[in-house]
This record gives sequence, C-alpha cells and structure tokens, in this order.
Amino acid sequence: MIDWNRIDTVFLDMDGTLLDLHFDNHFWLEHVPERYAQAHGLTAEAAKAELLARYRDIEGTLEWYCVDHWSRELGLDIALLKQEVEHLIAIHPHVLDFLDALRQRGKRRVLVTNAHQKALALKLSRTRLGGNVERVICSHDLRVAKEAPGFWSLVQAIEPFDIERTLFIDDSTSVLQAARDFGFHWLMAVVEPDSTGPRREVADFPAIAHFGDLLPGLHAD
Repeated sequence: MIDWNRIDTVFLDMDGTLLDLHFDNHFWLEHVPERYAQAHGLTAEAAKAELLARYRDIEGTLEWYCVDHWSRELGLDIALLKQEVEHLIAIHPHVLDFLDALRQRGKRRVLVTNAHQKALALKLSRTRLGGNVERVICSHDLRVAKEAPGFWSLVQAIEPFDIERTLFIDDSTSVLQAARDFGFHWLMAVVEPDSTGPRREVADFPAIAHFGDLLPGLHAD
C-alpha cells in the first residue's frame, strides 16, 4: 500500500494509533463518571448521561482534550484520576517493531498528538514511545487541535516537511480528513484503536488493523 522509497517522514498519532484507546475510553466513559457520581451524589447512570452530553458539546475542540478544562468544569483532579488507572496504558502490538523498522530505513518519526501535556507526560513515562521518535508535537502547545484547518501550517513552521513525502497515520477520520484537506497524499487509518472494542469501518482512507500489517513492506523494499 505504501512505497517506502517515496516516504521521508512519518507523522504518528498517539491515542488509538500507537497506544491502545482502551485506557482513554475506560477513563472517560467509566472512571470519570464513577468519581463524578461520588463527588456529586449522583447515580452512576445519571453521572454518565450528564458527562456524555457535556463531552459531545465540545467534541473535536482543543478544550475537549484538555485536562485542565475538565478539572475546572467537573470539580475533579483529572490528572490525578488518570494516575489511578494508569496501569491500563498500553502500546499496541507491533508498534515498537514498526518504529524500529522506520529508524533502520532512515525515516524521521514524529509523534503528533491532541493529548494534553499532562496526559502526554504520563503516557510517555509509562511507555517507551519517547525514546523511539525524533520529535513530539502537542497540539496544546500550538493552541490548535489537529482537526482545525490551521493546524498543519503551524506544524510545518516548526517541523518542516515535504507534504508529498510524508505519511500520516491516525485513528480519527476527522483528523485524517483535515490532513487530506491540507494536501497530504500519504494517509493511513487505524481501524482497531481500542483492543476491547469492535473494528471500525473506514471507507475513505487506506487502513490497517495493527502495525504488523506494515512491517512486511518496510522490510521488503
């Protein structure tokens, strides 16, 4: 699917792409509602219904990904709550092999994430990702979410790349569409972001279930 001889740089999403989205799904859909219910004297069902509605209201915005925003809004220490379930943070299968294969082929590896700085620090401390990429770019440092039209121009200003020779891999089709709108040719979706959830149907982009799907091509060229 990919001509690796035509790729110099690989941009990689983190949550759901390199890391199992089970941690985030469990945290926001189960753990936070449980703690919110306890703090506000609500039933678990009422807390979850309220929070899901509030999540949907700002979905896809920078605030949606912001630990500090939700700490203020919910009256909870979100960073501390993440530490309570940090044992669920896990790298997807074949990710480290894939990153090492990219290194061997001389490809520049850049992690590009919407994760808030506090969540990013926790995840990098729990995994070996930080030592396996050349750079980490956080949308909160740029003050623009990856879905926003101006995001990739800001990235290009600090991390110059040839759009014709750069591959971007993400599990979010809205993020991938924004990248396509910017002019990316090489795009790849991940269809199994949560190891405990169903495979997603993706029609608009080339897709992989896991990074083992890409290793034969990397080793063959």
